Amino acid sequence: MKFGAHVSIAGGIHNAPSRARELGCECFQMFTRSPRGGRPPELGEELLESFFAAVAETGLRDYYVHTPYFINLASPEEKTRENSVNLVREELERSSALGARFAMTHIGSAKDVPRAAAVENAVGSLGRILDGYEGRTRLLLENTAGQGHTIGVTFEEIAAILAGVGRDDLGVCVDTAHVFASGYDVRTAGGVDDLAGVIEDTVALEKVKLVHGNDSRAAFNSNRDRHEHIGRGEIGTGCFEAIVAHPFFCALDLIVETPPPDVAGDVEVLKRMRDGRGA
Repeated sequence: MKFGAHVSIAGGIHNAPSRARELGCECFQMFTRSPRGGRPPELGEELLESFFAAVAETGLRDYYVHTPYFINLASPEEKTRENSVNLVREELERSSALGARFAMTHIGSAKDVPRAAAVENAVGSLGRILDGYEGRTRLLLENTAGQGHTIGVTFEEIAAILAGVGRDDLGVCVDTAHVFASGYDVRTAGGVDDLAGVIEDTVALEKVKLVHGNDSRAAFNSNRDRHEHIGRGEIGTGCFEAIVAHPFFCALDLIVETPPPDVAGDVEVLKRMRDGRGA
């Protein structure tokens, strides 16, 4: 298991690898554009060359992209779904140009629409995103905390979406803070093993390609999305000690999405757990 963090692309995407190295990362995650909207920076030949040179210099060859936050593939509004489909497809193409292994996205919200209809909308949107796509980057669906009316709060729901889309190249990213806030108690090794069992029985373990390792400021089963530094939140160190040693999870990369300035500390804590040096 390699550990990394979500890093800023301020000043240009080519700055992301060096920022990750400064944090002690072994892999990293980034946006390719502002997550709040606006025109994305063009990935011209010069910028790509600078990025790949930085990747080679740092040796951080496993990296991932997160899509913007304003996507809603489940919206009852056709225009919103269309815009979201176009944006995620564009992000897949941009991620592929950058050589990213995976791009993960939130699915969207069932606000103002029956949940079954929202799931159906999400299935249709994802099918359109992937139709004709031939890039190297695979798309991952991220589970949610259940805040508001978000889709993907249970693995049964994610499994239904995967089955509806019916594509082998669509996977899952598991976020520990979201898992905890949505009612999966992962505070102990037994809880982590139970989670693996739920995933195997629903989406299938082989569909999970990445872990977002975040502690939670929000209480168990609160449906609130509030990330905290490793070991300082409601989840505690037991979850992460179990994950780094678990026969399934330990084969995946783990990205922390915690607030600065202590991100490097989170990466180091996880390394100590993995290497048997304690938390």
